[in-house]
Amino acid sequence: MAGDRRKAARSVAGWQGLAPLLAGAIVVAALYLGRDLLVPLALAVILAFVLAPLARLLRRAGLGRVPSVLLALLAGVGAILGVGLVVLRQLAALAGDLQAYGANLRAKLDQLRLEDLLRQVESTLDGLRSLFGVRPEVAAAPAASAPASSPVEVAAAVLGPVLAPLATFGIVVVFALFILLYREDLRDRLIRLAGVRDLHRTVGALDDAAYRLSRLFLAQLALNAAFGTLVGAGLWLIGLPGAPLWGILAGVMRFVPFVGTAVAVVPPLLLALAADPGWGLAAWVLALFALGEPLMGNVFEPLLLGRSAGLSPISVIVAATFWTFMWGPIGLLLATPLTVGLVVLGRHVPRLEFLDVMLGDRPPLQPEESFYQRALEGDADALVVQARAALRARTSLLAWHDEVSLRGLALAEADWSREVLEGETLDTIRQQVETLLDELAQTPPAPVAAGVPPRWRDDGAVLCVAGRGRLDDLAAAVAAQGLRHDGFGAVALPGTALEGAPDARLDPARVRLCCLSVLEEGSSAAAVRYFLRRLGRHLPGVPVVVALWHAPPGSDMLAELRQEGGGAAVIVTSLGEVAAFCQAAADQAAETPVAAPVG
Repeated sequence: MAGDRRKAARSVAGWQGLAPLLAGAIVVAALYLGRDLLVPLALAVILAFVLAPLARLLRRAGLGRVPSVLLALLAGVGAILGVGLVVLRQLAALAGDLQAYGANLRAKLDQLRLEDLLRQVESTLDGLRSLFGVRPEVAAAPAASAPASSPVEVAAAVLGPVLAPLATFGIVVVFALFILLYREDLRDRLIRLAGVRDLHRTVGALDDAAYRLSRLFLAQLALNAAFGTLVGAGLWLIGLPGAPLWGILAGVMRFVPFVGTAVAVVPPLLLALAADPGWGLAAWVLALFALGEPLMGNVFEPLLLGRSAGLSPISVIVAATFWTFMWGPIGLLLATPLTVGLVVLGRHVPRLEFLDVMLGDRPPLQPEESFYQRALEGDADALVVQARAALRARTSLLAWHDEVSLRGLALAEADWSREVLEGETLDTIRQQVETLLDELAQTPPAPVAAGVPPRWRDDGAVLCVAGRGRLDDLAAAVAAQGLRHDGFGAVALPGTALEGAPDARLDPARVRLCCLSVLEEGSSAAAVRYFLRRLGRHLPGVPVVVALWHAPPGSDMLAELRQEGGGAAVIVTSLGEVAAFCQAAADQAAETPVAAPVG
C-alpha cells in the first residue's frame, strides 16, 4: 500500500508540474485562434485607458457618467477619423504625382550605375547556372483570359478591403464604450478573480494599476503624436510632398520598438530621392529623423515618463515577436502597450507577480543575491563591476559592504550550515571575495574620514576579530575595509589570534575599539560568549561591539545575546551601526580632557 501511495503521489506531482505548461499552451492557442475577437478587444481596452482621464475630467466638470463617456468617446473617434481622412487625401495626392517623379529617380539610378551592377550580377548568375547545369525556367504560356466578372463581384472586390477595417473599427468603438460605461463592474469582477481575502490591498492595487496604465498610455500617445507632428512640420518646411502623411506614419511606427523609426524613414527618404533632382532633400530627411528620435527618446520621454516603460530589452524583442506571430501587423503595434500593461498588473497584483519578473526591467535578484550568485560562479570581475557601479552612483564603500557584501556572505554561511555547499565551492567564494577586496583596497576614503581623530586613524585602532564560522574571517575583512574607507584604522584579525601566544596587535594601549564579527548561521551564543571572555583578558577596558551581521529581528541568537549581554558588549547587526558607534566613541574620547603629566 505504501508503494502505491508513493506512486500516486509522484503521478500527482508530475501532473502538477505539467499543469502550467498545459495552461500556457491553452492560452497561446486561444490568443491565436481567437484573434478576430481579441484584437478588437485589445484595441478597445487601450482606447478606453487613453480616454478614461478625459471621461473623468468631463465628469468632474458636472456631466453625468453616460454623457461624459459619450463625449470622450466621440472625441477619440473624431480624432481617429480625422487622421484617417488626412491619410487618404495625402495618398490620393501622391498617387497622381508619382509618375512625375520617375525621371528624377531614373537619373539617380543612372548616376549610381545600378543598371551596370545589375547586369553584372545577372551575368554572374547565368555563369553559375551553366556551371552547375541549371537551365533557366521557361516562361509559362499566358493563361486563357478569365471570364468577365459580374458587377456584384467587382463591388465585393472593391468594398471588401474597405468594409473589413470599418467593421473592426466599429467593434472597437462598441467595446470601448461598454468598458468605459461599466468600468466599476469590470473592476469588481477582477477583484473577485484576484481574491477578496485582502480586499483593501487588492482594490488599491487594481486602482493604482488602472491609473498608471491610463497615464502611461496617454503619455506615450502624446509623445508619439508630438513626434509625428514635429516630423510632419519639419518635412513640410523642407518641401517634401505628403509631409502630413509621413508625420502620421512616424508617429504610428514609433509604437514599434527599436525599428519603428528606422522603418518610418524609408518611404519619405525614397520620395525625397524621387522628388528632388539633387540629393539635398534626402539629406534633410535623414537629418530630421536622426536628430528627432534621440531628442525624443533621451530628453522628452524621461521628462514626461520619468524613466523607460519598465520593460527589459529582451522582453520587448520577445513580446514584439510573439504578438506579431499571434496577431500580425496589429500585434506588432500593440506589442509594447500590451506588455507594459502586463508588467504593471504584475507589479500590483500578487498573483501576477511572475509577469513583472519575466518582462519587467527590475533586477531579477536583489543586490546581495546577485553578489552571492557571482561569487558562486567564480566571477570576481562581475563582483568588481557591481561594486564600481555602486560607487559611481555615490554609494559609499562602507554602505555597499554593509548592504551587499555582508548580506551575501550571510547567504553563503546559511547555505553552508544547511550543508548545501561543498568545500570546494566555499573556497571559490572565498577566493572571489578576497580578489574583490584587493581590487577595492585603493578606493579613496570617504569625505567623513576627515572628522576622525588622529588616534583612531592609526592601524589597529579598531580590531575586527573573526568569530568561529567558516566565513567570519571574510566578514571581518569586509568590515575592516569599510571602516578604513570611513577613516578608522581598522584591521581584520582571525579568531585564532586569541589562542596561544599573545598577538602583538592585541595591545590595549593602541586598540580603541574591538568588533567581534559573527555570521549567525555559522556560530552560536556560547561561542560568542567564549570570544568575549578571551577579548576581555587580552584587551581589558577596551569597548567591544558584537556584530551579528544582518540577523533578522526574530533571531533567537540575537535575543539571547541581548538578554545575557548585561552591558558587557554592545550588540549590533549592521556595519553602519558599528561605524556610528566608533564615531561616537571617538568623539567622546576627543572631548575628554587628558590629565597633565605629574612633575
